[in-house]
Amino acid sequence: MATSSITKNFVISGKEQVEMFVNAIEESAKNRPVRTPVAVKFIKGEEELRELMRFREMKEREKMNADK
Repeated sequence: MATSSITKNFVISGKEQVEMFVNAIEESAKNRPVRTPVAVKFIKGEEELRELMRFREMKEREKMNADK
């Protein structure tokens, strides 16, 4: 959990609470999601955008024809 999502203040007092808090932080650090690399192409200019839209429309038509 990102610390920016914590919206309340709280007090940790006593050795047992401190240990529980530290254990919870350490456990959450172990359970991070695996990052999956993704291939990305940045679109530069109007023509590349139009090409992408034509490609998407073609794929959508193919999908619709396959569903029939």
